[in-house]
Amino acid sequence: MFEIFGLSSTALFGQLLIGLINGAFYAMMSLGVAIIFGMLRIANFVHGAQYMLGAFCAWFLLNLPVLFPGSGLPEIGYWPSLIIAPIVVGVVGIVTEKLFISKVYDLEHAYGVLLTLGLALVIEGLFHVKFGSAGQPYGIPPSLQGGQNLGFMFLPNYRAWVIVASIVICFGTWYSIERTKLGAYLRAATENPVLVQAFGINVPRMLTLTYALGVGLAGLAGVMAAPIYQVSPQMGQSIIIVIFAVVVIGGMGSIFGSIVSGFMLGLIEGLTKVFYPQGSSTVIFVIMAIVLLAKPAGLFGKT
Repeated sequence: MFEIFGLSSTALFGQLLIGLINGAFYAMMSLGVAIIFGMLRIANFVHGAQYMLGAFCAWFLLNLPVLFPGSGLPEIGYWPSLIIAPIVVGVVGIVTEKLFISKVYDLEHAYGVLLTLGLALVIEGLFHVKFGSAGQPYGIPPSLQGGQNLGFMFLPNYRAWVIVASIVICFGTWYSIERTKLGAYLRAATENPVLVQAFGINVPRMLTLTYALGVGLAGLAGVMAAPIYQVSPQMGQSIIIVIFAVVVIGGMGSIFGSIVSGFMLGLIEGLTKVFYPQGSSTVIFVIMAIVLLAKPAGLFGKT
């Protein structure tokens, strides 16, 4: 162990690890928000509730024998939940888009904000009535328990997995949208839907799948967050405002900007907790104000 700026390396790198973990979730969540806003022009304030749904879906799957005693249903653990929960949340997103979101595409942005905010309050309220304020525990999968002693710090295996997986997911999603034919169809369907429709592409279906992709990422982030944070109805409320700040800093609709800003701001937040703990809860919003003054379109946004 050694000291940096008068602080022990364990404390410093521990906070940096926490910041990187938070940044991983900021990046994944803001990526979904950026996809939905960039392609559908909807500020999806229900994203936090969809993140919570992903975590609760994993919890339900793990507790099937307890919730339905005598049914013979098996526990469905963490690894299958990484696939099942995002699909379930994506399907819920498809229904939501068809019933509600699609009705406000041609209206002013304020209608989309009010609609998605209202949906978030309804979903979170229903779960709060059922489960109360107390969080539900979700254990770390056995294959990822323990950690590695790096000498200057202890690195839990699960947190290392979250960091690596989030980087792969974020940049894999960015590549799929920006560098593949399917991504080109998605972008074209939002920029010039009439022309794309003329080529025989079902534009409404493309928009629905785009929304499902964005909320599916929120559901996936929820599953990955479940072993770190308690699964509770409030877990989406505590992150959604930060996520929109991250998206604004990166540039509204900029997928690459959301990824970079998410990880960067998580690290800055972690460092702030070391050197000025009182400012850790507001540093992201201070940075947002500075960025908006210097570059209103965001760091990576198009003017």
